Amino acid sequence: MHEEAGGGTGDSARGPPRPQAWPSHSWFHGKITREQAERLLCPPETGLFLVRESTNYPGDYTLCVSCDGKVEHYRIMYHASKLSIDEEVYFENLMQLVEHYTSDADGLCTRLIKPKLMEGTVAAQDEFFRSGWALNMKDLKLLQTIGKGEFGDVMLGDYRGNKVAVKCIKNDATAQAFLAEASVMTQLRHSNLVQLLGVIVEEKGGLYIVTEYMAKGSLVDYLRSRGRSVLGGDCLLKFSLDVCEAMEYLEGNNFVHRDLAARNVLVSEDNVAKVSDFGLTKEASSTQDTGKLPVKWTAPEALREKKFSTKSDVWSFGILLWEIYSFGRVPYPRIPLKDVVPRVEKGYKMDAPDGCPAAVYEVMKNCWHLDAATRPSFLQLREQLEHIKTHELHL
Repeated sequence: MHEEAGGGTGDSARGPPRPQAWPSHSWFHGKITREQAERLLCPPETGLFLVRESTNYPGDYTLCVSCDGKVEHYRIMYHASKLSIDEEVYFENLMQLVEHYTSDADGLCTRLIKPKLMEGTVAAQDEFFRSGWALNMKDLKLLQTIGKGEFGDVMLGDYRGNKVAVKCIKNDATAQAFLAEASVMTQLRHSNLVQLLGVIVEEKGGLYIVTEYMAKGSLVDYLRSRGRSVLGGDCLLKFSLDVCEAMEYLEGNNFVHRDLAARNVLVSEDNVAKVSDFGLTKEASSTQDTGKLPVKWTAPEALREKKFSTKSDVWSFGILLWEIYSFGRVPYPRIPLKDVVPRVEKGYKMDAPDGCPAAVYEVMKNCWHLDAATRPSFLQLREQLEHIKTHELHL
């Protein structure tokens, strides 16, 4: 189980797998030596940990954990696209592995309690304070759970008399990864993006990301619950334009959302649609793990070659338009999930939803060009939708 034990898995020579942009997980320290790791974990504190690339076994990783005054080094083997320390429990990525051993030692000398942060993460926490984004926990009341995410609850809160939404990340290791999300949100401000209000970093390691409260919930639920009898064509077009304007702003700032879908758009009390969930937002043209991607919303080149760009967001926007005009139906109805990608790559496009204006369906189809370069920009999409709004909606 320790790094010194055991031979290679046979897969190691290919070099370290890169299923995700690890440096955003601040416990990942890259290519440092065993001695450097031991220096970083000094003074010893049981449960303090970091992950580095293995020096003895190129292509594998090493989990370094401080325990009872000394540092233990556990080799993380990479085999058949999975990661494991004991060859009994396997993980899709380092994040999952760290999550697991944070909640349970499961054979390690101790459970993982506190990540040894890369310099940049400590700086990120300080930066929130310096730049005025740090809020005071004393001013925040948590009222009730309004949603559950993979890494924590979303709660309705009261911050100095205003309703807010609060993403609560209690787990220390996970909280560090979400600092990246919050720092992205501090750079972005648009009336159709869910606005970050601030961040609370607890000394114990918990993190609260506080955003404006969107009273009417997700767009997909809003569409499904109200339906055709309530929502007219002008309302659907307004939601489409709201989202398009947010995406045009991201495009102009060279940001890629990567998970654009009606479930990640929220609706305010006064019926404004705002794009949310910047967990995956990265600077344009980067790559990520495709293991958990939402197949029906993701562009073929992003699934096939991990090529994420504004143009892959445009593809997803076309799917989102289809969701809006079908009042929240799941895309590619009646096609088994495993058949979606092969059919799409052969040029299959969904039919127009019932009652969808022909001009809007043309916009959708333009988003679904297999050649990403021929898809329109969000600027062009906004112009097309505005043209439909002025010229064609009331014909």
